[in-house]
Amino acid sequence: MSPRERDEHERFERPRRRGSRPRTKDRPTYDAASVARVVTIDRGRYTLTAEDGTVFTAMKSRPLGRQGVVVGDEVRVVGDLSGREGTLARIVEVLPRRTVLRRTADDDEALERVIVANADRMVIVQALADPPPRMGLIDRCLVAAFDAGIEPIVCFTKADLGSPDELLALLRPLDVRVVVTQRGGPLDEVRDELRDHTSVLVGHSGVGKSTLVNALVPDADRATSHVNEVTGRGRHTSTSAQLLALPFGGSIIDTPGIRSFGLRHVETDHIIRAFPDLAEVALDCPRGCTHLVEEPECALDVAVAEGRLPAERVTSFRRILASRATAAEY
Repeated sequence: MSPRERDEHERFERPRRRGSRPRTKDRPTYDAASVARVVTIDRGRYTLTAEDGTVFTAMKSRPLGRQGVVVGDEVRVVGDLSGREGTLARIVEVLPRRTVLRRTADDDEALERVIVANADRMVIVQALADPPPRMGLIDRCLVAAFDAGIEPIVCFTKADLGSPDELLALLRPLDVRVVVTQRGGPLDEVRDELRDHTSVLVGHSGVGKSTLVNALVPDADRATSHVNEVTGRGRHTSTSAQLLALPFGGSIIDTPGIRSFGLRHVETDHIIRAFPDLAEVALDCPRGCTHLVEEPECALDVAVAEGRLPAERVTSFRRILASRATAAEY
């Protein structure tokens, strides 16, 4: 380019603004920011509890973009953490999650939805009557818990209206812990299971989940409802997940009633890891074995025939595996 052409070119260049700083890819660090826990979420506003117990409201900072923040998350926050009316802090970082409970709305939907984070126990709440229990949903919740590395516990409510014996027989081979309650009855066994843990409660509407929460946390004031006599289903009362501190230690996360639990995201290998005895035998399976009953060379069948595995345990394991292929809605 000749000097004359260069001069002409520079005449049409946009002048630089005075005092402007060049952009940088460096991002601020928030190691010194306060850590808090997400208690509930409502229309883009996050209710958090600080480590000292202070409750305050925050919004998600713009640099987080579309990164999701869910109930149970531990986050770094800056700004006004006083909790005074009208104040608003900012969530600037989501700390690594220890566990993630997720589901797809339906089995033909690829989008995964994170329900809660950092729970170490899942309490699957099912009524023994009014509404009747649905073993299919229990199986699917067990699969989701095993996939997430969360210990499942089944809680049967309304034992004054129905017997748990048949369902207990189905769950026994899986070594799943079960507690049985009745309306107005003692909850000592439930408290023992929840103490010093973060437990997420899942189940249909109307099974007594919110009633259970109100009994465990007297000031929770979670709304309850009755079961529709025509459909046999409860009406949604809890509209959002909420984390509540237990007065005897630990916390619970109450979730809205569900009618479907899609498992498209779950892989068989993740489920079998929850059963060390089966996983060890399955190492001898041919590549690509699904471990279902129709598999002609599954090592689980060989182990059963040789007496190395109980047939009831393999049958129960295959039942929960097969639940992934059934309808997501119950």
